[in-house]
Amino acid sequence: MRICVVGDELGVGVGDARALGWTGRVLARTRFDRPAMSFVLAVPGETTSALGARWETETESRFGPEATCDNRLVVALGRHDIDAGLSVARSRLNLANILDVADNRRLATFVVGPPPGRAEDGDRIAELSAAFADVANRRRVPYVDTYTPLAQHEQWLADLATTGATYPGQAGYGLMAWLVLHTGWHAWLGLPNDAEAS
Repeated sequence: MRICVVGDELGVGVGDARALGWTGRVLARTRFDRPAMSFVLAVPGETTSALGARWETETESRFGPEATCDNRLVVALGRHDIDAGLSVARSRLNLANILDVADNRRLATFVVGPPPGRAEDGDRIAELSAAFADVANRRRVPYVDTYTPLAQHEQWLADLATTGATYPGQAGYGLMAWLVLHTGWHAWLGLPNDAEAS
């Protein structure tokens, strides 16, 4: 199995003293039947427009031949569409295009939504997350809402306050990892169910 994670700097755990981020924690808690390869392909400040333009090229050299490899794509969405002034409609379309191309390439895809950030962006991130969830659900692609459960979570908010309200720390990335592990991750991989990862 080869798993490519594409998205912004949240995918590599910026602000995490353990340098694991949510992806490292999730992979560490996943027991694969055979050795798996994972590649976190992050670009700082990336919008969904920029992600849509580069993900195919970046994953192509990491994925193996379809006949011998189980290639999988994780789309880790950040909050930079808001800073860039992209409309929700444009963000929806960008994700839809990524998922449709992945489907045409027969890539099993899993989407992780944007977590809370600055308090003043809360309503816009919530709207963006709901739009992404709708796009994924219409295509029957698993979607992890990280915004709703974390928006008022004490540990998450404490982490953001410590790091300057942009990136979480160890506790925050641990919370994101927990949400991923308990929102269909194992089922998506065809591994024993999520309850066994608790």
